[in-house]
Amino acid sequence: MKSMTRIITLMALLGTHVLTADVLTVRPLFNGRDLTGWKGDGYVVEDGSIVCTPKGKVLMTAETFANYVLDFDFLLAPGANNGLGIHYPGTGDGAYAGMEIQILEDSHPKYKDLKDYQFHGSLYTLAPAKRGALKPPGEWNQQRVTVMGPALKVELNGQIILRANLDDLAARHPDHMGVKRRAGHIAFLGHGDRVSFRKIHIGELPPVANEESVKAAGFTRIFDGKSLAGWKHTPDTMNWHAIHGILKHDGKPGVIKDLWTEKSYRNIMLVCDWRWSGRGPLMKRPLVQPDGSEQGESEVEEFDSGIYLRGNTKSQVNLWNWQVGSGEVYGYRKDAKMPAEVRAGVTPKSRADLPPGAWNRMMITLKGDRLSVSLNGRVVIDNAELPGIPADGPIGLQHHGSAIDFANLWIKELE
Repeated sequence: MKSMTRIITLMALLGTHVLTADVLTVRPLFNGRDLTGWKGDGYVVEDGSIVCTPKGKVLMTAETFANYVLDFDFLLAPGANNGLGIHYPGTGDGAYAGMEIQILEDSHPKYKDLKDYQFHGSLYTLAPAKRGALKPPGEWNQQRVTVMGPALKVELNGQIILRANLDDLAARHPDHMGVKRRAGHIAFLGHGDRVSFRKIHIGELPPVANEESVKAAGFTRIFDGKSLAGWKHTPDTMNWHAIHGILKHDGKPGVIKDLWTEKSYRNIMLVCDWRWSGRGPLMKRPLVQPDGSEQGESEVEEFDSGIYLRGNTKSQVNLWNWQVGSGEVYGYRKDAKMPAEVRAGVTPKSRADLPPGAWNRMMITLKGDRLSVSLNGRVVIDNAELPGIPADGPIGLQHHGSAIDFANLWIKELE
């Protein structure tokens, strides 16, 4: 148990979520021409802007996001009402299934009796925003929303109008499901009023790492946060790419499927963050039992990737959305020639995955032919035996059709 305590402690060294002042790499979420990358009805593109029509309700990004800085301009007609949905799961009322930041021309006489949490920039039902920064109807406003774990900040026309801690709000509002979420779609939540949006850009942020503490514990980076240096790749690959500390695969097929380190490793402790950045199809998948056998099926949103150890695709620590949870070693669990105790050993003791889209933190320890895996602070594989695993080899990140992000990839070589 001492070794497991040490693993959890080392995982904690990666730090906690805070707002960052780093210069971001940003990309557009709206191309100014059409609604590519968005899903929903009742919105049109006019003169380089997304415009909510009388039929406009929910328009959301196809991608999901966790930590980010979102910039956009908006233009309100007199009395217009809309909202910015954050961490929206894709269905349900955006104000409650996710969270809604008010977009509202709140000076209109019909809003004279608003509650404090209903004014522009407020987190609806949860936290009121400071007033006075909104421009009159007919003038463009600039808004920035920064989300970093539980920390939320809203800036309007250069003024900070809201700071909130989502963990604190979740404790005070236990029946609000959306405030507990830490990832999801970005959405515009219309009420049929004319509101225009333009210049929509996002800069994604990786989970925070306490770099000095991790280095002091003997770890080194195997991903520098800005390039694929140290990984086998082609310079012009469009599949794997580095953006501001995040190693992304867009989920699209291509020449480069799996990504391998140039260096080989033997005994290691590997720590990384990972999250699903897209959506998957609904599929029936086996129900895995504690002994590694399969009995029955359940319908899940299919995600699939993994981390290969010692250059061997059989010794893959799975990342997926099956009922059994991530961390299992599929190649060994499904090998009928393996002893029963081996197949049971590589089956997760519990499911520790966070909801799809949220960042997961994983620690993998491999020494000799023994493997342990911790996920989000819980030991899911404990000293499992991997008979016949190669003595050394590169580490690989699998692409299996799902859009996935990796960050904070650190490794410590063991004796």
